[in-house]
Order: sequence, then structure tokens, then C-alpha cells
Amino acid sequence: MAIELSESHRDAIVDHAREGAPEEVVGVLAGTHGEDASVERRYRATNAAETPETRYEIAPEAELEILERIDGSGLDVVGFYHSHPRGPLEPSATDAALAAWPGHSYVIVSLAGDHAELGSWRWRGERFERESIRVVR
Repeated sequence: MAIELSESHRDAIVDHAREGAPEEVVGVLAGTHGEDASVERRYRATNAAETPETRYEIAPEAELEILERIDGSGLDVVGFYHSHPRGPLEPSATDAALAAWPGHSYVIVSLAGDHAELGSWRWRGERFERESIRVVR
């Protein structure tokens, strides 16, 4: 089980996280969904959470617009990404409580260390399961 993304997508996600700090950022990943997923496009979203320093949320109308764009392009929703500006790489209890897409990837960027770290987990309906990230040129 893995998610594949290009170096440019990885770098753009990390850049988005750095630009948004100290607030969490959020976006949607599109491409080919499956046990091994492949990201072809990413969509930045505005963090609409009441406490964006510790939570992320996409406003329903903005999420619907992104999902319609993905559907119209013939791609699948692969998953989502968000940042932990000061937190650990692993999904938080809040991340698990709010996860709503079983079988989809949740990519997290942690800015807590000396350099940005990227990790990915699949939501299994009751828990997150770590998956590998394959970065391709």
C-alpha cells in the first residue's frame, strides 16, 4: 500500500505548509485511487476551521467545488493533505475523529523539526494505517 507523487507535488505541498504556518493548511489530492494510489493533481483549499492553528476544515461549498472539478477531469479523489505546523508527523486524535473517507490517503506535513517531514496514512474507518510515499521525478 503506497501513495505515489511527483517531486513537484511533494515540494508544492511542503511550500503550502510553510506559507500557511503557523496555521494548518489543507488540500485535496486527485489521481488514480486504489491500494497503490497515484497523485496527478493537487488542489489547495482555504482552511475554514474556527481554530486554524490546531485544526483544518474545508468549507462544504469549497469542498464540493473541488470534488466537482476532480470528477469533471475524470480523476478520482486520492485523499487529502494538511499540515501540523508545530505538531508531530502522526495523525492526531482530532484527525481520526474527523476523518470521513475510508480507504483514502491522509498526507501530513510536520514542520516541527529542523526540516519538513511528510508522511501518509490510509483511513480504515476506525483507525489510520501508515502507508509508504513513493516520490517520483
